[in-house]
Amino acid sequence: MKDAEARDRSIAAYDVLDGAPRRELDALVQLAAQVAGVPFAAVNLLSSHSQHQVATSGFDGADSPIDHSMCRLVVESGKPIMLEDAGDDVRFAHNPWTTGEIAEVKYYGSHPLTTPAGVTIGTLCVFDDRSHEVTPQAARGLAQLADRVVDVLELELASRRLSEANARLSTSNERLAQFAGQVSHDLKNPLTSISLSLETLELDIEEPDQLDTVARARRGVDRMTDLINNLLEFAQQGQAPGEDVVDLAVEMESALDDLAGRVPREQVGVGELPLVRGDAGQLRSVLMNLVDNAAKFTVAGEQPDVEVDSVPIDGHHRVEVRDRGRGIPEEKRERVFAPLARLDKTVEGSGIGLATCRRIVEAHGGQMGVEDRDGGGAVFWFELPRADA
Repeated sequence: MKDAEARDRSIAAYDVLDGAPRRELDALVQLAAQVAGVPFAAVNLLSSHSQHQVATSGFDGADSPIDHSMCRLVVESGKPIMLEDAGDDVRFAHNPWTTGEIAEVKYYGSHPLTTPAGVTIGTLCVFDDRSHEVTPQAARGLAQLADRVVDVLELELASRRLSEANARLSTSNERLAQFAGQVSHDLKNPLTSISLSLETLELDIEEPDQLDTVARARRGVDRMTDLINNLLEFAQQGQAPGEDVVDLAVEMESALDDLAGRVPREQVGVGELPLVRGDAGQLRSVLMNLVDNAAKFTVAGEQPDVEVDSVPIDGHHRVEVRDRGRGIPEEKRERVFAPLARLDKTVEGSGIGLATCRRIVEAHGGQMGVEDRDGGGAVFWFELPRADA
């Protein structure tokens, strides 16, 4: 009973009983018939109650009661059977497939179909209405083709699960963006009211201590607003970025223009940057965030020393943003890409920036990481497929 239940679960997972026949399975049964030198072949899957012929060669398949199945013995034993004349075998002498009730099977070869989990779900079967010799070549060929049948079923299962996972991920991203949009709207309204009230207070207050208190409150409101904006940006990124050709050199110049108030242009050395495919705005935000971070984490009392450059790697371009900051311990390098992670609380920020950067890069088919820089500091890098890849 447990074996039958396991077969039912495995067969249901493969989802092969309904719908049009699989072309790959049809091709395999045709090849099996040729290898064995017989006119008929079938892929039989045995559920707890029926034999299902999901692919056939030389005849039209149909479901039949499992009690009529010659292949039931192969499934239950997990061992192949090869016979010159099944009618002479006591196990099949009265089976409707050999007596003429369904067919007049004589030559019969059947090899088990066993899943990677060890469940035998059916057989690859070849047969003829004439008896003839069983050859070692036919037995080996049937065994090899039986393995390929399972491979086809496994490949289709993996492909279907991947499609389902992608669909769930897409739905998850959409829901995350919707949720973040609603939350940001709900939080920004009261923050705007607070900010306006604090501005009004500043106009009415003259005492230095009170002005300082109001200023601190306004800075807190600004930080909260930035955090909400960053959370919304994180939620909205990671969707399909498109296939436009993006010149990272141009986007780097734009990013440096946007950073001019915080990072002097002369403190950032820029090498040759490549053409990639994707969304220019998203990739510009990655470059801007990485350069801004490199400058913010400069050792106190020193000027930022930031380099941006790239190297080609096996069909990809690796872009590196190098700094001379305090570096990141190896055991904490993955944590810096987690949302809301802030390893150094002395530096302003929400902890969303690097998480958003990685999300963008991965949506572009790339990857992102961080490592030590020779001589001190860190190297934040990301790899993207080339525009011509």
